[in-house]
Amino acid sequence: MVQEANTMRFLLLILLSFSYGAMAQEALFPRDTSYTFRSAYEKLHKEYPSIKAVDTAAPKGVAVRQNLVYRRLGNRALHLDMFYPATSRNADKAKKLPAVLMVHGGGWRTGDKSLVKPMAQQLAAAGYVTAAVEYRLSLEAPYPAAVHDLKAAIRWLRANAAEYGIDTSRIAVYGTSAGGQLAALIGTTNNLKKLEGAGDHQQHSSSVQAIIDVDGVLAFKHPESEEGTMAAQWLGGTYEEVPQNWQEASALTHVDKNTPPVLFISSSYPRFHAGRADMVKVLDREGIYHEHWTMPDSPHSFWLFHPWFVPTLQYTTNFLNKVFKQQ
Repeated sequence: MVQEANTMRFLLLILLSFSYGAMAQEALFPRDTSYTFRSAYEKLHKEYPSIKAVDTAAPKGVAVRQNLVYRRLGNRALHLDMFYPATSRNADKAKKLPAVLMVHGGGWRTGDKSLVKPMAQQLAAAGYVTAAVEYRLSLEAPYPAAVHDLKAAIRWLRANAAEYGIDTSRIAVYGTSAGGQLAALIGTTNNLKKLEGAGDHQQHSSSVQAIIDVDGVLAFKHPESEEGTMAAQWLGGTYEEVPQNWQEASALTHVDKNTPPVLFISSSYPRFHAGRADMVKVLDREGIYHEHWTMPDSPHSFWLFHPWFVPTLQYTTNFLNKVFKQQ
């Protein structure tokens, strides 16, 4: 009986330690789970009753590897999901494929990598190696943590290029909403050491060769901008408190002759276009290829649902095929 009691106490201590660890982890990394496929559907369906969910099953011929650790920060592990043509791994050098880092939206506060899974899978079916990436959100770590994470993920892709048959000279970044803002910032700050961050694979470049910005703002403080509380939370304060962050986090601040080709896909909501016209002027002046498509009568988050998902995919693949000369 004494031995059984001691065993029960031991098991109870183990359970308590796991529970405490889970609570500590939750306290250390708070999560906002308010932005999901379901919540977006329930919000949009009232105004757009004909919208339909997108199939989340992997297309035939697409291989998947989930929750791969690309960066560790102490006890914190950051993950990504890989989607790729099943024949791309260990491919011959002549058959290396372009890659696309997929960045979800959610106001820099909510959302997760599952939100870009359907698009990542379809791009993989079209011949691209894609990575849906987790990054630190504002409740966990303010700017520039997310930028550091995403640049680390690009370095990870290059470090693991042989494993997935990636052509390291053809890497794009795709993002939606806050992810679009981040994609544009990542692409316009190629080789900017200040935003590189620490972490593994520093021998590899975090540069990208194409940008796809889906309804992400290009400037936080701009006559067209309406960014407020959520941006301030991510940027570490209001514009009056940290103007340098609001300026530095804007892709418009960095766009120049070294910016790679850009695809803009926009909703019918003007507030998400902030800074785009000014950025296009620079791109035109420097002779940098760019495209811009607007979805008529579309809401923000249009890319998550039919009838807008397929056109978004088509604009993206057409752009990537042209920029990367895919056959």
